[in-house]
Amino acid sequence: MSLMYPHSRQPRPVLIPFRILLITGIATLLSFAISLFLGILGTIAWSALHHSTPNLTPVYRHFAPPIAIVIGLVVLIVATIHEIRYYRQAKVLAAIERLSFR
Repeated sequence: MSLMYPHSRQPRPVLIPFRILLITGIATLLSFAISLFLGILGTIAWSALHHSTPNLTPVYRHFAPPIAIVIGLVVLIVATIHEIRYYRQAKVLAAIERLSFR
């Protein structure tokens, strides 16, 4: 006899590190691109105000990478906490669902 309600799949703990690294990598790359863009705009605006040529080397070396690293670490910590909470919640909900169909 088949059940009226389909069972949800068990959460897979193997996928947790993959999701954490994927989210962290995307957020780090995005934060690097945004901080690099804002740094370039700020350097161009600064050089236009002072009537000089823009020097973009400090933006590439000293502005964008530290910001991306800090945001990447924050995202890594937050994503780890979120994924662990989500896994625990999904595990408990799956167990409750299994018990309710018996």
